[in-house]
Amino acid sequence: MIERTFPSLDSLQRNVLTALLSRTDAGWRILAKTALPAEDSRSADAFLIGYTGVFALLITDDGPDNETANQILRHAKERFAGIPGPQGRSLAESAIHLAVIGRGAGSARRDGVHWSLTESSLDRIFRRDALHLDKRLVAIIAEQAERRLRGYRSLALQQPDRSPGTEGLLDVTELIEDQLGAAQQRPFDSWLTFLHPQQNAIVKRDYSGPARISGPAGTGKTVVALHRLRHLARLNTGPLLFTTYVHSLPSVIKTAFDRLAPELNGRVEFTNLHAWVRRFLAERDVPVRVDRSKIDTAFSFAWMATREKLQVIEPTFDYWRTEVDRVIKGRGITTLGDYVAVPRRGRLLRLDANQKALVWDLYSRYQRELAEREVHDYNDLIELGRAELAERPLQTPYAGVVVDEVQDIPLCGLRLLKDLAGDGPNRLLLVGDGQQQVYPGGWRLSDAGIPVQGRGEILRVNYRNRAGVLGFARRFDATNRVDDLDGADGVALRAAESASEGGATETWRGTSGELSDALVEAVRKLPVRRDHSALIVFHHKDLRRCADILRQAGIPTLALEHYAGAADGKLKIGTVQRAKGLDFEAVLVLENAHESVTGGQAEEERRELRGRQHLVAATRARDFLWWGVLDDSTPKQAEKPTEAEGDCIHDMPISWCSLCRRPPPGVLSHGYRTSGGNAYHNDPDCTWLRKGQGRAHRQGKNVHDVTRLAWGSVTPGELEPCEFCCSPEWMKRHGH
Repeated sequence: MIERTFPSLDSLQRNVLTALLSRTDAGWRILAKTALPAEDSRSADAFLIGYTGVFALLITDDGPDNETANQILRHAKERFAGIPGPQGRSLAESAIHLAVIGRGAGSARRDGVHWSLTESSLDRIFRRDALHLDKRLVAIIAEQAERRLRGYRSLALQQPDRSPGTEGLLDVTELIEDQLGAAQQRPFDSWLTFLHPQQNAIVKRDYSGPARISGPAGTGKTVVALHRLRHLARLNTGPLLFTTYVHSLPSVIKTAFDRLAPELNGRVEFTNLHAWVRRFLAERDVPVRVDRSKIDTAFSFAWMATREKLQVIEPTFDYWRTEVDRVIKGRGITTLGDYVAVPRRGRLLRLDANQKALVWDLYSRYQRELAEREVHDYNDLIELGRAELAERPLQTPYAGVVVDEVQDIPLCGLRLLKDLAGDGPNRLLLVGDGQQQVYPGGWRLSDAGIPVQGRGEILRVNYRNRAGVLGFARRFDATNRVDDLDGADGVALRAAESASEGGATETWRGTSGELSDALVEAVRKLPVRRDHSALIVFHHKDLRRCADILRQAGIPTLALEHYAGAADGKLKIGTVQRAKGLDFEAVLVLENAHESVTGGQAEEERRELRGRQHLVAATRARDFLWWGVLDDSTPKQAEKPTEAEGDCIHDMPISWCSLCRRPPPGVLSHGYRTSGGNAYHNDPDCTWLRKGQGRAHRQGKNVHDVTRLAWGSVTPGELEPCEFCCSPEWMKRHGH
């Protein structure tokens, strides 16, 4: 057929087209120039459309220079841009592959913006690990492209049947809706090819300085970042960096990016922040020693010397370790005066100057203990990297730096990344969501000297979680303690638009004695493959307990820190910190119901953090979520009747008791306020609360943090319930 259609082809072109033609009986589609060999080198010889994406093909032994390659890509983008995809999305320009196929028996190579293949390595296009489109959507793309491409013709061993009356776009919508369901069977999938128009615009946008992508869980922030990395790689030849605070995330993201942009393998570095600094310092022969056990020992000795006074303020060891790690060292504070003056964002327990002096003594002793053991902690590592970078900048600077899950990076890390990216357009992209912060504390981007006003993007449509899973996740009270856009309004998960119907959730509650049978049964009844599923917990002791149960049941598992995105037949298990940025078809979550009930501000802070961690865990699930609660309370405790409405269990007049005083109708027992405001809000993302903050920011006034409080702690008459979110209608709408 090829010889009859194109009698003047050389042997390379004939062999390649013949090999590609053999794939059309399996649903692949080929659009080839009607005049081959072609004299015009500014467009592709052929387009291949199939289960691994859209490929512009140039069949020649002479690879194109960058200018010609970009001309071919521009032509492909112009013809394919706007082809419709699921739920209002369209084919992304950054998803089009350019492959140059030559003679020989060499392996696939990466040459700038194109993928260099040979006849013997042509099968790389059809690799199974890159499959993400189905047959029906392949047909949609091909039929749309055929209408748009002049001078090209379709080649097939057997032309697909077309029923009468199916011309035009009348049948496209039905096929697209079916494709959405098919695409959600696998991670990432069609998101590698299709983006929402807003997402596609972000990929191509030219930013004059640092930019920020925020949005609730599941809105495609990381996918947009990967497409933007490919876009940037096609604009320049410099190295690119993708980094994050999460240890387990870079290897999984690299696997996805290799599917999206196989020609760029090696151009983009994927690593977590601490690993990058370690390698950088090692290359510069800067001595650094990070030893986790010795770090723990150093802090323990410092704590023993100071705990008597600090426990009066807050008794828990972890609270003060976090204060040193995330507030003092995480912010790069080196003097007591600076510590006294700094706003402790995200910390609800207020400390006066005398109390901060006690904390400073803990910090000072900790520093001495580290020095005596000749070790550095992780904040020291970052500060050493920043000092070395200032003294000797990189010889070849990064052309672009993308930072994912930015909300969990300490302030000193943000400053390092700012220095690493340098000044200039399109150099630094920050991606994250303050509602998904799984470590204590908070900051503003301006604290790190990173201005993003006018360059902040907010994504609002959740594509990951099916409606049933999303509805379950929305119940969690996840307070945003990171000011993502320095005063601009954000979007909480409960306000995100849902793009996907269906989804199922199951709940279980029981004791430690009942956990083994319940967990094993839940795993064995999973509606999807186990290696597409994960178990997430919140405490290491629960992780060890679950791992033992699964091992004794003969269920193979893989720790999330070792997961790289490949299918291996094993259930993934880990803490919520390790699960950040990942998603699975099915997720099992085990929550331990035991909580402190001190009722203090530090306890409120811990509950806020746990609410964010619960939201993160729930939104890792795409189709199915099993939520287990481990509750070892005694039957007497569990069945204790609620006190009468007018009684105070502390033998006080109920109007005096902050723990027992009941809120009025339409008001939740715990809500939100700003220190400068006079309203009590049920919703931390209330439109009127955020508008007030935005107005203060625009007027140059202080923008106060949103803080969580109990209605019972409000002095009568001090605050008025918000008319917008404190109403019976709001309560009913949100399931209260």
